[in-house]
Amino acid sequence: MKPEHLALLRDKLWRLNNLYWITDKEGKPVRFKMTPEQLEYFEGMHTRNLILKARQLGFTTEVCIIQLDAALFESAKCALIAHTLNDAKRLFREKIKHAYDRLPDEIKAANPASNDAAGELVFSKGGSLYISTSFRGGTLRYLHVSEFGKICAKFPDKAREIVTGAFEAVSTDCFTTIESTAEGRAGYFFDYCNTAEKAQMQGKRLSNLDWKFFFFSWWKNPLYAIDPVEPLPQRLSDYFSEIEVKHGISLNERQRAWYYAKEKTLGDDMKREYPTIPAEAFQQSVEGAYYAKQFRSLYEQKRIGELPDNAHLPVHTFWDIGVGDSTSIWFVRIVGEEYHIIDYYENSGEGLRHYMKVLKDRGYDYGEHWGPHDIDNREFGSDAKSRREIAREGYEIDGHKYSIRFQVVPKESIDTGIESVREILKQCAFDENKCAEGINALESYRKEWDDKRGCWKDKPLHDWTSHGADAFRYFAVTKNNRKRIGAIFF
Repeated sequence: MKPEHLALLRDKLWRLNNLYWITDKEGKPVRFKMTPEQLEYFEGMHTRNLILKARQLGFTTEVCIIQLDAALFESAKCALIAHTLNDAKRLFREKIKHAYDRLPDEIKAANPASNDAAGELVFSKGGSLYISTSFRGGTLRYLHVSEFGKICAKFPDKAREIVTGAFEAVSTDCFTTIESTAEGRAGYFFDYCNTAEKAQMQGKRLSNLDWKFFFFSWWKNPLYAIDPVEPLPQRLSDYFSEIEVKHGISLNERQRAWYYAKEKTLGDDMKREYPTIPAEAFQQSVEGAYYAKQFRSLYEQKRIGELPDNAHLPVHTFWDIGVGDSTSIWFVRIVGEEYHIIDYYENSGEGLRHYMKVLKDRGYDYGEHWGPHDIDNREFGSDAKSRREIAREGYEIDGHKYSIRFQVVPKESIDTGIESVREILKQCAFDENKCAEGINALESYRKEWDDKRGCWKDKPLHDWTSHGADAFRYFAVTKNNRKRIGAIFF
């Protein structure tokens, strides 16, 4: 090999943009060349990286090429974790194997792959590249997790395994990248992005263990534009005007036309798949969420934000009471024909006295208190009393006797209760700050995923969202049965 060729091969950026072949969107083989977004990520790469993005920007392709190059030229051990096993097989076949097979013969001969079984390349000089749905054991120089937001939403146990296993396989001076569209405001991906974006805005210096935030929106890509063929609806004109005023993002007519055309296909999923700003991505609910349509309407109507005081009106509470589990409480005011959801509280591992003190410390003027039907179940013991009786007898709190008289929520099926919630949400407005945890639970409350059949089951997933969602369901069921139970405030 000529000296000038050897000099070029020592340049990693040159190798990445000149050696490897990929398949373009039309299925044609083309030489890989970094787009401006891909180059921005490559040049700004930190030890831990988060990529929140619009779809079809090619980051998974870029990472496949980066890892193949590192395994081949740096003898690095690399792994890529995909969303599903089918995705892992496709990435290996269409990205890794395709690029490797088309390398010049003398490069392959200098460091041959001694094993190119499905999902793994192992090179004679020690480098390797492994693609699957998980990784545990061994050490890695490069780790990439694709669609981590979807993994967190559909497979929380797998997400935890990735965090505790795969992430721990990468030493502090090596490279981990998470790349995903958003999938609701829950799980590791949301938490990591939230923390990393705040650190970026504050200009904080990052340690090797801190996540660096990258956001790539649809409007930065020049391909996302078409000639207009029809006028925009007023709601989109208003949306684009608001984006320009609040965030300084000025979109031309061709970009706006592209967005309108794309939204016709994606509907409610548009902002999740093609967010304009980071916050938009996480306002969209997860797949299978029960209240996705209702919360989209609440956001559009600005019914999640700051609420008027109305301190003269009573506050009614709705509880989901757990034994050795979380207890959740919603605080509701009736304001004319609307329900103002003014506060939310959740905790676990505490007795009834703790929650009664929370109510007292909130200082609201209370009306009715509603608990689940099992509040009348008696505790174990010779003088066993139900939690309803214990609350009525009360406790001494801060030197004063404090008690609660619970009413019992009518017993309804979960499906009926979910429909009641969908109906009542139209009349609700939420305090965005005080109810943030509860709103997150309602937005993320979803059907259970059947991994074997590849579809949603007809029952809710029981996870951290259940307690807040159940307590709110009790509120909706009480309202729906107001005539039968003779509730005072309805």
